[in-house]
Amino acid sequence: MSTIEMTGEAIIQMRGDAKSLSQAGLSHADESGFFAQNPMTGERLEPRFCSASKADVEMAAKLACAAAPAMAAASGRTRADLLFLMTEKLMAAQEQIVQRAHLETGLPLARLNGEMGRTVGQLRLFAELVAEGSWVDARIDTALPERTPAPRPSLRSMLRPLGPVVVFGASNFPLAFSVAGGDTAAALAAGCPVIVKAHPAHPGTSELVARAICDAATELGWHPGTFALLFDSGVAVGTALVQHPGIKAVAFTGSAAGGKALMKLAAARPEPIPCFAEMGSSNPVFVMPGAMQARATAIASGLATSFTMGSGQFCTKPGVVFVPKETPQSFWQELKKIVGGMTSLGMLTEGIAERFREGVGERRRTVGAIEKIVEASAETQRATAAGLPIVMKSSIKEFLSMPELEEEIFGPAMLVIEYDDAKQLVAAARQLRGHLTATIHAEEAENTAPLLALLETRAGRLVWNGYPTGVEVSPAMVHGGPFPATTDSRFTSVGTASIFRFARPVCFQDVPDVLLLEELQATNPLGIERLVNGRRTREIL
Repeated sequence: MSTIEMTGEAIIQMRGDAKSLSQAGLSHADESGFFAQNPMTGERLEPRFCSASKADVEMAAKLACAAAPAMAAASGRTRADLLFLMTEKLMAAQEQIVQRAHLETGLPLARLNGEMGRTVGQLRLFAELVAEGSWVDARIDTALPERTPAPRPSLRSMLRPLGPVVVFGASNFPLAFSVAGGDTAAALAAGCPVIVKAHPAHPGTSELVARAICDAATELGWHPGTFALLFDSGVAVGTALVQHPGIKAVAFTGSAAGGKALMKLAAARPEPIPCFAEMGSSNPVFVMPGAMQARATAIASGLATSFTMGSGQFCTKPGVVFVPKETPQSFWQELKKIVGGMTSLGMLTEGIAERFREGVGERRRTVGAIEKIVEASAETQRATAAGLPIVMKSSIKEFLSMPELEEEIFGPAMLVIEYDDAKQLVAAARQLRGHLTATIHAEEAENTAPLLALLETRAGRLVWNGYPTGVEVSPAMVHGGPFPATTDSRFTSVGTASIFRFARPVCFQDVPDVLLLEELQATNPLGIERLVNGRRTREIL
């Protein structure tokens, strides 16, 4: 599978030889350890992974705090060098990483190779961002000593790194949202040391990726506390990291329960810190009557593909769809043909598959008016962790009286809600809580302005005549939304704007030019764009 030997030991320093913690004289909290499992076969995967101890957590945090000043002082071009070299190391180890990820997650090799492309692509994107440097939002208000009634001092501000950041790996994206994923890339780009708590579902993948990061950082001579990886099969290590006084921010992608727990821990500290948790949503889709009449079959096909993509384990999966009561039979027939022709879909872990089945069963038991429209045929895949795609139907009356129908079922399930008129549709939208996305299918002549304006307050990304699965990594992307989709709707976890989660503004008043950071110096040695006396310019003062 791989020419790289895995140790199963927590990597607490930037060391390319991955010297084990036992050699370093440290003890583990869980001597019995834990193993990854192949979700398709149930096979236990070697090696045994050791959960980090309190001493490990303390050392990782201590090293991160020691690394923070040097990282904050490093230029954007220096940080870019690290990110670029990380991409090279990851690409060199791509075959080994992808093969291990396939064993641990059951995800297809093609999907994982594509995810690796996304991972290195976003690393490059952040490298280019910080190498250019204008992202720091440098602002200069020159002194006005002659101003009356009071002179204005020289004021210069820019964004500076928060400090050590804890990143939690995600179950559904073992590469792009895990050890070297967008959170790690954004934090390192901002100048923050990173400690990753590996997801227990894919620890081997996490170690191989961490090895590439450590190799890059060591080769460039970065401080040993720049990056660390810690394992844990439970919640003790993550809890200890969030509560450690040296940690200044948390980034998490996962369940609502996990995100809310971390948010409470971060807020309850003597020094509260931001917790940027992306917790998923049901991503409502609103189909207007004109659109349904014009292209019912195409919409059904698109929805079927979208809600089963990745076995329904994408946080942007369309989980609730509103359709007019006069929906043509061709829509239902197409859904039944596509979904009914599917077999069971492999899921990431046995636990996720079990929670999916429980979620579907609970919804059907508690809501009397829910009708099963179609469910995939019997399980033929014989995967240990699997779920049957299912489409359910209910009425707008039930939806308006039962807010819990809005809640996400993680997996290949979709609930279709029939509405009678536009007023009911607007009422449903008004009732919604926060979501990552909201979608409208409409014809040009249909009046959707009121609905669009309302959905803007309920979601971070609005999709028009499309489907929400597939999140482009680009400067304009917003992958976030009002609570409970995320813990802070002002930020995105995808795209270059995600770097702003890990920086804060600092103002320097009347500080001599020679002591200022290059971004704020009068000669603008970096040539970045700055806001000087209210005007954006790259000129020198």
